[in-house]
Amino acid sequence: MLPGLTTPFPLLQPLRRVVALVLCLLLSLGLSACGGVGQPSQKVLLSALALQIDLTQRSIAEALSLSSPDGKPQVSRVRVESQEAMPIGGSKGLHLTGRFDWRLSGDPIRVDSAFDLYLQRGERGQSWRLARPSGSSDGSTQDWIIDPLPVA
Repeated sequence: MLPGLTTPFPLLQPLRRVVALVLCLLLSLGLSACGGVGQPSQKVLLSALALQIDLTQRSIAEALSLSSPDGKPQVSRVRVESQEAMPIGGSKGLHLTGRFDWRLSGDPIRVDSAFDLYLQRGERGQSWRLARPSGSSDGSTQDWIIDPLPVA
């Protein structure tokens, strides 16, 4: 290791900063407290936000031809500021905005960020999936990438 460097991978430090900046921009809207019947639980929100960060990290690493970061992001203190029911891919969904705290695996710095999150209701109404807008194939309707939330 070179003198003055604190990490054996000096290229990862700028990547962490880029990832943090991009995540802050992507997650730049807010959430409000979900607690009503049929609303996602705090556990679902934490899982969805962690998955959204992980998918963004992997996408950035792939675009920069870097190896994907090790470990999962740690998400805490979700504060929902607004929520709106909306159709997502022909199913019921929610658009949530708010703030949350998070940090990357192995990084001691915790970041308070705004977020913009879309959740699609499961077929039986008992589960949720992360939904990400992906443009429009026909120019008139929104296309979605739907990812199942990890089972805890």
